[in-house]
Amino acid sequence: MGSDRFRKRTIGSLVDECATRDGAREALGSVAAIVGPLIGGWALTALGPRVAFGAAAVVHVLAALPFLGTPEVRVASNVPRGFRAAVSGIMLFAADGWIAVGYYFVWQIALFVSLGESFTAFGGALALAGLVGAIGGLILGKHIDAGHGGRAVWLTFASLAAVTVFRAASTGTVALAVIANAVGALVVCLYTPTLMTAVYNQAKRSPCTLRFHLATEGGWDVGGASGCIVAALLSSAGAPLPVGILLSLAGMALSLILLRRHYKMIAPPDLPLTQPVGGA
Repeated sequence: MGSDRFRKRTIGSLVDECATRDGAREALGSVAAIVGPLIGGWALTALGPRVAFGAAAVVHVLAALPFLGTPEVRVASNVPRGFRAAVSGIMLFAADGWIAVGYYFVWQIALFVSLGESFTAFGGALALAGLVGAIGGLILGKHIDAGHGGRAVWLTFASLAAVTVFRAASTGTVALAVIANAVGALVVCLYTPTLMTAVYNQAKRSPCTLRFHLATEGGWDVGGASGCIVAALLSSAGAPLPVGILLSLAGMALSLILLRRHYKMIAPPDLPLTQPVGGA
């Protein structure tokens, strides 16, 4: 009896500790997303690109230092189907890389041009988006946690497609571009957990988690690189920036199909915890 109470207290304290750490990490990330663009925009304007990008490089190097303290994880030298099991994850990340081309890369160029090529205004717009994203993450993050992944897929991609079209239409108009950028950060609060919940679930079921993530990251590079090549070719042919932004819709269609298939295969949340995922 006493041992059960002790075990419950111990598990409860571990859960609280993990929640505290996760909350602190997300809070720091949100602060960085808001403050970073403001400092970056000011540094580019006041100090020049050498100082601004040099400082960013130092921050990147310092961000890697905590990895030196992580414990060594042994990985088997040979795992049957280690990479083959990652096919679905590769396709999801390839679609995500293609989405990023229009939704992020081309859009940031369009936003910068729409704001009169002002680094200060651009940094302010990114900071506003970071603030909206931080608030949206607190409000929308519980949707998938409640076990509504299937419904979240439709909500996510309807919102993502709508914002993509909005961004394409708002190019060249300052007020609309700033609003489209901020709303886009809010939609990411739906898209990221919808995508990554599926990817992490697949990784845990794969024979080798490390090989799975290596393969999926390669898929992202293929999708992102091919999308950038297509966007560059369209731009060199004289296509306006909104056309490059709308390229993301093709990646969304593929990702929608893959994620719908994934969430149909997993067990609903009201099944007993002892029942295997996808079991009868």
